[in-house]
Amino acid sequence: LDLSRMVSGYLSETKRTVFAEKVQGVIAPHAGYMYSGAVAASAYKELDGLKYDTVVVIAPSHTTFFQGASIYNGSAYLTPLGKLFIDQELGSKIAQINPSKVYLSNKGHTGGGTRQEHSLEVQLPFLQMMLGDFKLVPIVMAEQEWDIIAALGEALAAALKGTNTLIVASTDLSHFYNAEIASQKDAIIRARVEAFDAQGLYKSIAKGEAEACGGGPMAAAMLACRKLGADKITVTGQADSGKVTGDSREVVGYLGAVIYSD
Repeated sequence: LDLSRMVSGYLSETKRTVFAEKVQGVIAPHAGYMYSGAVAASAYKELDGLKYDTVVVIAPSHTTFFQGASIYNGSAYLTPLGKLFIDQELGSKIAQINPSKVYLSNKGHTGGGTRQEHSLEVQLPFLQMMLGDFKLVPIVMAEQEWDIIAALGEALAAALKGTNTLIVASTDLSHFYNAEIASQKDAIIRARVEAFDAQGLYKSIAKGEAEACGGGPMAAAMLACRKLGADKITVTGQADSGKVTGDSREVVGYLGAVIYSD
């Protein structure tokens, strides 16, 4: 299959640098694989040899706007690499904690009945190649205000305590600046991520100093991972689309990272 060949190609071209025994979270980009596949692979490679019962993937909505964070509770997500069954029990548990802000719904997942959110879907083949068998809890955030981020972070931390679950945050960085401005903006995101500063990350985006379409998912994942015992974030890869297209006038930034306990 072309997809599995492409994904395994990116994974085989990257080397592990962190070697953490307990990875609690991954931050990965969601552009087309030719643009951000290598950066995504740099983060996913760190899962080599690790096993999880469930993976929670938090992604921003690019198609519809709705309030809060929407947890899909259908039966499965289908990718060309196979079917991923939904961990409905864990999804329900997360949704019970702050149901006005984090709830079960199809919003953001079935995109007007035609397509699912690409920012979530592009993460799945990497996870399938690295982890094999696992259950999925897909979460889409359309509203990325701090109260929603905090509610999702707390709900995840409470529901995931004592489980063997990985959290993935899907995000790209700045969009359509020249490479020089993009690198300045993206450096701010990187610094906040490396400092494990979820609130600082949110503030930098809210103030317009930096951009990340998945800033909310990133911050929520950071909050949850911190509460679940992670104490370190290492950036595994960073690039922009100009490296692939050769056009540095308008680029999109990408970052990959792992969240773990040292």
